[in-house]
Amino acid sequence: MSLSRRTAARSVRFLGVTAASAALALTAAGSALACEIGDFSAAAGCDGAKGVITVTDKDATGVPAVVTVFLENNGADLRQVGEQTVEGSKKGAVITFAEDWAPDAVYRIHIKAVKNKKILVDDDIAGNLTTPAEACTTDEDTASPSPSASASASGTPSSTPSKPADTISASPADSSPLDDSTATTTDNAPSPAVQEANLAETGASNTGLIAGIAALLVVIGGGAVFFGMRRRGSDNR
Repeated sequence: MSLSRRTAARSVRFLGVTAASAALALTAAGSALACEIGDFSAAAGCDGAKGVITVTDKDATGVPAVVTVFLENNGADLRQVGEQTVEGSKKGAVITFAEDWAPDAVYRIHIKAVKNKKILVDDDIAGNLTTPAEACTTDEDTASPSPSASASASGTPSSTPSKPADTISASPADSSPLDDSTATTTDNAPSPAVQEANLAETGASNTGLIAGIAALLVVIGGGAVFFGMRRRGSDNR
């Protein structure tokens, strides 16, 4: 049985519509899987005390993309931080740029992806990148205070007490003026030994004088007694 011309025309139209629908579906699927600027994101963070800028590529097709980072100043490129190539993945491929960023700094991240000489992406990540308000901390800032510093801060006395200032012995140079003044005062006032020596010498000299006077008085008294008795004997005769 032969097909009519009308039936053949309908079949051709049906096949055409089906092919067109399949082509649109494949195009849509290809567009959905194509690399685009929305697959990229950037963030500023810290690697210890050093600042870093990371860019993540979640392009499931893995199209190689060139990532270029610029430091901005009043809407203009101040300098280029670096440039790397990344191949995205569904999970997300991450590349890192070492950058000692300042707080609230602005960076422009440009993405360019080319496949089969066709430019898929040639644009900046929307909104640029603004760094956090606080810079990365150094090891000295995060280090815990020493036990002595903690004891001083809490007011707890340390195990080894400090030596009082008034117990520190004076140096020979500091004690010399005091020794001189003491020596001067001692020289002006007679010492007990000197006073005893003077008293001993004075007593010895006075004793000889007194003994001489006493002897003289004894002689005079004896003479007076002798002459008195002689005169009394003369009177009795």
